[in-house]
Amino acid sequence: MLAHLFGLGEKLAQLRDWIKSTGFLGPAVFIFIYAIGTVAAIPGSAMTVAAGSMFGSLLGVVIVSIASTSGASLAFLASRYFTREAVERWLTKKEKFRKLDALTERHGAIIVAITRLVPLFPYTLLNYGFGLTKVHFKTYVFWSWLCMIPGTVMYVVGADAVTKGLAQGKIPWVLVGVFIIVIISITFLVRHARGVLRKKEESE
Repeated sequence: MLAHLFGLGEKLAQLRDWIKSTGFLGPAVFIFIYAIGTVAAIPGSAMTVAAGSMFGSLLGVVIVSIASTSGASLAFLASRYFTREAVERWLTKKEKFRKLDALTERHGAIIVAITRLVPLFPYTLLNYGFGLTKVHFKTYVFWSWLCMIPGTVMYVVGADAVTKGLAQGKIPWVLVGVFIIVIISITFLVRHARGVLRKKEESE
């Protein structure tokens, strides 16, 4: 297990160094690799963290937001129009997907929002799973983009804070403060969204 983790860390470091070597093309290269990795069902959390150390908080959040939304959109389209049968065989056996499908049919936008805000469902499952549901593509893209931002900020700012803390030998309190505020905000937003969903189901 440790060997696997260290091996992954080494590969990410090599990828980071290579992306940096591309100069001003670095952000575009990162977005492309992230999006393709998402379509290939590779978890994006490691790349999201890497963005914080590579690009800093502000640029890192912008780049990851574009990359994750692009990758999620491509996976959705692939699931709906190109690899539907294969994805159905993969997901229909999963109890989590059956619950997701049933909820999305009744409450499309809010289910996309909740599942993007809180990691109840794996990122890859959501990208391909929503392609099999009845949710509209525009609804999926907008709410995925909007509700992935808090998590993106949390990961990127957290990584940037650690990187700066190690490099400077002191705690970057501004970044730590932003990190804490984002966690509190996500908790509030999830509770609010769940409350709205509960009221909708009670009214039906």
